[in-house]
Amino acid sequence: MSFKINRDKSNRHVAMTPWEKYQSEERKRTAKKPNRVQRIGAKLPRLKHQKNRRLAQRMGILIAIFGIILVISGYYVSPLSHIGRISVHGNQALSKQRVIKLSGIDRGDSIYRVVGKEQRLSKRVKQQTPRVKHITFSIAHFNQLTIRVVEYPTAGFVPANGYYRVALGSGVISHERQKQPTGSYPVYDKFKSHKQLSQMIQQYAKLSKKIQTGISEIQFSPTKADPERIHLYMNDGNEVYATISTFASKMAYYPSIAAKMSHKGIVNLEVGAYSYSF
Repeated sequence: MSFKINRDKSNRHVAMTPWEKYQSEERKRTAKKPNRVQRIGAKLPRLKHQKNRRLAQRMGILIAIFGIILVISGYYVSPLSHIGRISVHGNQALSKQRVIKLSGIDRGDSIYRVVGKEQRLSKRVKQQTPRVKHITFSIAHFNQLTIRVVEYPTAGFVPANGYYRVALGSGVISHERQKQPTGSYPVYDKFKSHKQLSQMIQQYAKLSKKIQTGISEIQFSPTKADPERIHLYMNDGNEVYATISTFASKMAYYPSIAAKMSHKGIVNLEVGAYSYSF
């Protein structure tokens, strides 16, 4: 009887019922839960550290942004954002005060009236005076404005209603005027055509400084044979006849021709180049 009972227990161990199998698996899962909980618990400090680090990064970004805003705001209200000194270079006929006035910029103005607006300022100055050939604006040392000017040179004077208007090397007659001519510049007289006068001035501007200063007066004196003829009065006592379109190229020979003249007289540069005494 005892032997049968043991055999039954052995058979029961080998062939488990579904309910016994379920209970066995459930016991195994229950036995593993503490380990899983333990593993999750081990990860918590690391997750917390990562969360704190991300929070610190966001706070750092926000603080940096607010710091930049504060610095920019402080700069705008500080003296560094306003022009403290203005220097002008290259001006000759135009005074420093005149250049500054033409620019429309003054001390105490925001530097952002200049920064990014250099071309607009240059155009504005040129529209107000034909004297300026080129002008630049630059900011250095935070708030120091430097203006550099290149002017068209004076090329003589043109009589106009009791005054003399200034002729520029560009061929333009400026609105500058004075009661008497000054310096070693010629007077342009009897020109009826503005175009021919402008051409004459540009031809004069091509001459060397030595020849330029030797001319006292240039008169328009056309003939049927030469409708562009001009009559020059020289400071050395000679007179010259020439043609506007070829004036600069032919006048270059004047010094050598005058040096060979034994007496004061006429130098004709219309066709060829020759001279004769008065």
